[in-house]
Amino acid sequence: MNSETSTDPDAFQPWHLFVFAGLVGATIVVLVSRGQTPASVILLSLTIFTAAGMGIAALRTLRPISERDDSSTVPVVGGRTRAALEREKALVLRSIKELEFDRAMGKVSDKDFEEMSTRLRARAGRLIRQVDAGDRYRELIAQEVGKRVGLGAPAHVEMHVEMPAPKPERKCGSCGTESEPDARFCKHCGANLEPTE
Repeated sequence: MNSETSTDPDAFQPWHLFVFAGLVGATIVVLVSRGQTPASVILLSLTIFTAAGMGIAALRTLRPISERDDSSTVPVVGGRTRAALEREKALVLRSIKELEFDRAMGKVSDKDFEEMSTRLRARAGRLIRQVDAGDRYRELIAQEVGKRVGLGAPAHVEMHVEMPAPKPERKCGSCGTESEPDARFCKHCGANLEPTE
C-alpha cells in the first residue's frame, strides 16, 4: 500500500504536515487580523488553506518521480486484488500486441515502438511477478487436504500426480502412417483403424 492510503492511524504522512501548516496559518491569520471585516478574515484563511492544498498537490506530483517503484514488492492479498492484476496484465499484453500490429502497419515509427514496447514489457513483467507472488495454491491445497483427512495443516506436503501412460500410436495397415491413439481413421489415406469384428 502506498503512504497516501495507509491504514495505520499512528503513521505520520508527509501530507499531514501541509494540513497542519494550513490550520496553524489560518489560526494565526484569525488572531492577528483584529479589526478586519469578517469577509477579509475568511478570504485570508481560504488563501492559507489554498496554499496548503497546493503544497499537497505538489507533493503528490513530485513524489512518484523521486521515489523508486515498489509495486513489484506488493504482495497479492486477496482474490479481488488478483483479479484486478490479471485484468491489468491482460490489458497490457493486449496493448503490446496492438503496438506490434501498428508497427507492422506502419502507423508507429521504430523509435516510438522501442520506447513504448520497453515500458509496456517492463509493466507486464512487474504484473506477472505480482500475480505469481500470490500463488500459494500448493500450500492452500495441502492445508485443505490435511483438514479433511484430520491431520491438521501440514507444514509441507509433497504432491505427486501420476499421469496415465500414453497410449501407443496406431499404425495404418494400408500406408503405415502413424496416427493418434484415439484416431478411428488414418489421417493420410482414410483407412479404418478400428479392428473389425
